[in-house]
Amino acid sequence: MDAQSRGRTDGTDPADQWVLNPHTGDYELRLDHSGPRPAGGPDAGRGDGSPGSSGSSAGDPRDGSDRLPGTPRVPRQRGRRSAENGRAPETAGAPVGRRKRKPPKTRKKKALLWTGGVMAFVIVAGSTGAYALYQKFNGNLDTIDVGDAGSKSVTADGPLNILIIGTDKRTGKGNEGYGDKGSTGHADTNILFHVSEDRTNATAMSIPRDLITDIPDCETKQPDGSTKVIPGTQNARFNISLGQEGRDPGCTMRTVKEITGISVNHFMMVDFNAVKELSTAVGGVEVCLAKPVKDPDSHLDLPAGVSRVQGEQALAFVRTRHSFGNHGDLDRIKIQQQFIGSMIRQMKSDDTLTSASKLYKLADTATKALTVDSRIGSVKKLTDLAKVLGKVDTKNITFVTMPVIDNPAEPKPVTVVVAPTKGEQLFAMLRNDTSLTEVKKQEKQKAQAAKSKQAALLKGPQAEAADVRVDVLNGGDIAGAAGTTVTWLQNEQGVLKSTNKANAPAKITKTTLEYAPNQADQARKLAELMGLPATAMKQGTTDAEGLQAMVLTLGADFKGAGVPVTGPAKAPDDIQRASADKAECAK
Repeated sequence: MDAQSRGRTDGTDPADQWVLNPHTGDYELRLDHSGPRPAGGPDAGRGDGSPGSSGSSAGDPRDGSDRLPGTPRVPRQRGRRSAENGRAPETAGAPVGRRKRKPPKTRKKKALLWTGGVMAFVIVAGSTGAYALYQKFNGNLDTIDVGDAGSKSVTADGPLNILIIGTDKRTGKGNEGYGDKGSTGHADTNILFHVSEDRTNATAMSIPRDLITDIPDCETKQPDGSTKVIPGTQNARFNISLGQEGRDPGCTMRTVKEITGISVNHFMMVDFNAVKELSTAVGGVEVCLAKPVKDPDSHLDLPAGVSRVQGEQALAFVRTRHSFGNHGDLDRIKIQQQFIGSMIRQMKSDDTLTSASKLYKLADTATKALTVDSRIGSVKKLTDLAKVLGKVDTKNITFVTMPVIDNPAEPKPVTVVVAPTKGEQLFAMLRNDTSLTEVKKQEKQKAQAAKSKQAALLKGPQAEAADVRVDVLNGGDIAGAAGTTVTWLQNEQGVLKSTNKANAPAKITKTTLEYAPNQADQARKLAELMGLPATAMKQGTTDAEGLQAMVLTLGADFKGAGVPVTGPAKAPDDIQRASADKAECAK
């Protein structure tokens, strides 16, 4: 909603057209040159239907009806004094003799704005009057079609996995001086953001750029609409899963699934400019250093203690590799986690949420900075995503780093590989949606009730193995898994009435066992043999007839016959982790 499109030619920043109504404490959109009109002012009795008039479209100024028809509200100031008049917004201009309005109760802040600042759009653009603003933000976004690498509506049930990619692309003003200026943009910073099914918690797992792994074959969409398959590469650095040989973010998503067994639903990608511009849009990000730093490589120059960084200094902070710890990428990951956690807190602060100007600039900057997959490639879909993510309280977001060890294939290791035991334990927790955060009871009551009901399905009498009748389908990634599972069930577990039904109609993330109410005893026995979690149990509503069999569909979480599908209840104690709600000083 720029000034030009409304006939304004004075260069007014659209954000500055949001003004504070002293009667209500609300920000309102003004597209003419007028400010808020107090009751009884020069235009109060015009009755012409114009903003502020006493005609039918104006209404009582105390109820906020003097704003333009169709324009939205944004949250009122919470007891802060106005910089313009030095009075509390709730009492400024109030009629004499009326009781002071009680300040509104503090509400839980829900906007997880680091997904791109899109909750700013939710607050600012809430009506048809903001259509032009919607179009502007929509036009800012860049999208990439990643085909079947991603999936799922952001509002669908179940856990949500989003891959945050920070590239080392050097395009943009001032970035050519950082070296490797011809880079196509590799996956330099990578965070798999897992949001729990009940939306009470999230785990943000950092993936080292120097991780050695296998990059699978990748189907990419070409500008002319055709597809091109880029051959996979074995024993390669994770960061070349993007950019190298024309690989797009879908290739990085597929690589994450190859490593973890976790299907990634969406990606969000930013570059050097995004760090500089987003940190500036929020008025700077607080960071803390245990010692002063002057790094000639990243150009970071900060004293010990707390500093507020933005622009070039913010970029220098997240890029520095030689200032902390052992001067390696794993230590830089900790710094980046600190920075992101601090940015989340800043974006959710009153200073940001009560400033219309900051909200507009944040939404504008964020949508310009983002490249996303086509499934979330509109402001409407990003808004839906922000609402989902906004349900997660900051204190329940845990940052972890993928457990790794030095690459044993290198005499002097400079790369890493996944730690065999600890890595799989953490991946299994994410696959099984097990929280790394202790969530308060009241926040989990509903989820716990659902889980208790689900867990009850595993309790009760069990049939004999010989009486279990099941059809097995393969919806996972292991070729021939249905056949090997049936062989194992028949030869080692005595489930002779098991049948290989080959591949499922579509791949699924989690293993499921569908059964009828009168097959519950068989289901419990098979769940025990297979090590199935309660969440895998899907009981129907009608009884089975005759020789009807249960249906076991193996998902991406299935790792082999005889390997329990259930994951560990807690993560290894010694993995690196940090809370998004707590500030820590970099050492």
